Amino acid sequence: MLRFADFKPVSLNEHDLFSRHYRQYPQVHSDNTFANMVCWNHYADYRFAEVEGSIVLSSTIDGVTAFRMPIGPRNPELLEDVIDLALREGSDIPLRVLDPANEEWFRETYPGLPLHENRDFFDYIYRTEDLAKLAGKNYATIRRQVNRFGREYAYTVEGITEENIEEVWEFLVVWCEWRDCDSEPLLAYEKEAILFAVNNFFATGLEGCIIRIGGTIGAISIVGPVNESMAVVHFEKALPETYRNIYKVITTETAAALQDRYPYVNRECDMGVAGLRESKTRYHPAYMVGVYYVTRADLEACRR
Repeated sequence: MLRFADFKPVSLNEHDLFSRHYRQYPQVHSDNTFANMVCWNHYADYRFAEVEGSIVLSSTIDGVTAFRMPIGPRNPELLEDVIDLALREGSDIPLRVLDPANEEWFRETYPGLPLHENRDFFDYIYRTEDLAKLAGKNYATIRRQVNRFGREYAYTVEGITEENIEEVWEFLVVWCEWRDCDSEPLLAYEKEAILFAVNNFFATGLEGCIIRIGGTIGAISIVGPVNESMAVVHFEKALPETYRNIYKVITTETAAALQDRYPYVNRECDMGVAGLRESKTRYHPAYMVGVYYVTRADLEACRR
């Protein structure tokens, strides 16, 4: 029987383990990536268990625990064990489904059990070339804004390296002061997450871009792999009050740096924030990666 006591915290020590496992069972949603879990572990208490060639994940936010379907070969008995564990230890929403392969498996296995859509946490997936080149009428307005920025500011682009990582840290301190990160709980959690990412940048397998204006950093992005064909932008920070349209510039320059290696870029979810949803939609995603959940009531009804 699978027990919650079998689960261990996701830590930097497991980087190689997750890298090997995800090469065999590629992920698509950003929340399952190793970098996301270690950077946000102070917030979501991500844990994992290795069971019969699969990895089972859990998260606990504000004392509320949810489990995820096994990542690995299809194992009906293990899935049943995870459901049992979710009913014993989980919340009113004890089971979540974050990838298309497991969504298909779940629907095939339990055709009468409803999967509820959680649109706020759908990931936006874009063609990297679209974001890099901004070609066509769909991107005309953004293209004009990026071109205007280039006329107004003589900027340079560089990757994040050991030589400039300290400057990135200093920029983020300024950004957090500007955003008053400590005034809102979620911003405070994000501050801790992004500073963890910078402190453990190379050990976590991250990369990123810097926009400089007159030698001063005006924007940064922090990026990691999702699978062989997709990267994810974990963090993107800029000072838009100082440099108008700079967010659009860091978006397109980050894509330009990735396009030779990754056909797709994941720009994560919008969390239900109206302005963020409008902004992400304006870039015309190629597709979305859905997030679904199963309620305790539905699981209990299925077991009767």
